[in-house]
Amino acid sequence: MKSFKVGNKIIGDQHKPFIIAEMSGNHNQSLDRAMEIVDAAAKAGADAIKLQTYTADTMTIKGAHTIEDKNSLWYGKELHDLYKLAYTPWEWHQPLFERAKEHGMIPFSSPFDASAVDFLEELGMEIYKIASFENTDIPLIKKIAATGKPVIMSTGVSRLDQLAEAVQTLRNNGCEDIVLLKCTSTYPASPQNTNLATIPHLKQLFNCTVGLSDHTMGIGAPVAAVALGARVIEKHFTLSRADGGVDAAFSLEPAELEALVIETERAFEAIGEIQYGIQKAEEKSVFYKRSLYVGQDIKKGEIFTEKNLRVIRPGDGLAPKYFELILGKSAKSDMKSGTPLQWDHVL
Repeated sequence: MKSFKVGNKIIGDQHKPFIIAEMSGNHNQSLDRAMEIVDAAAKAGADAIKLQTYTADTMTIKGAHTIEDKNSLWYGKELHDLYKLAYTPWEWHQPLFERAKEHGMIPFSSPFDASAVDFLEELGMEIYKIASFENTDIPLIKKIAATGKPVIMSTGVSRLDQLAEAVQTLRNNGCEDIVLLKCTSTYPASPQNTNLATIPHLKQLFNCTVGLSDHTMGIGAPVAAVALGARVIEKHFTLSRADGGVDAAFSLEPAELEALVIETERAFEAIGEIQYGIQKAEEKSVFYKRSLYVGQDIKKGEIFTEKNLRVIRPGDGLAPKYFELILGKSAKSDMKSGTPLQWDHVL
């Protein structure tokens, strides 16, 4: 899979994970707080900050649905009211994007309808995100693909045939650089329903860069995902879960995001390649492998026994595999305890 560049960042298999801090509605309708979230994400080392570009009226209509799932974080809320609470005002996008760029981060967004794509194009969007719930909106996918920009697409709540149709639509309409994110669209998700084993299969099936859009708590799943081939990690981010907000319960705080950045890069670096034998970095350590040593003072002609011959560290003596061969043989000369045994010590 080829790498591609977005701003000053490179996304691809041979490059460290691209970490996205998803602001979502964690700004709690305060532009100052939204700016603080951008600053905190940059300080933690995130590569990108992601917004969501919609209004309540572009998502649904008043009276369409009230959430009745008692296990939902949003139980009892009317869908239209929830989106009014969570949306990011469009007039905030430009100042937030500019703030991100000042920090060297990539600002981008998930558009949820055609008007949002037009708006984001005016802001010079460099990469697009397609959310799981929009990955069957073929007209929207066509419009995003036609921009010619790279696309990151989440794969939650989708059948395989739907993913194949979405990917083909992107490729048929001008999108060359695609990243697919394994995603479980429950909020929060559990480790048990995250199914990271899908990641290498997703990569093989669609011949593209892959990653994880993660709604589990903590950073364990993203670190494991990197080991399985993920090169893009997206996590919801807030200043403090205690401050509340529509997505706060499953969002990372600044110290956790910093740990995510460090540990996913560490996992990426540790993957390396298939390797056997002694590495250059290990050469000095070879000395501390075990070998044969005289364990008691020995007189010339004395027999080597399990009492006066030891297998110990360091490795200056004969290899341990000769221990049984030497037992019963005679010493060629007097030897002090602590002498590394050599062949010329043995009759």
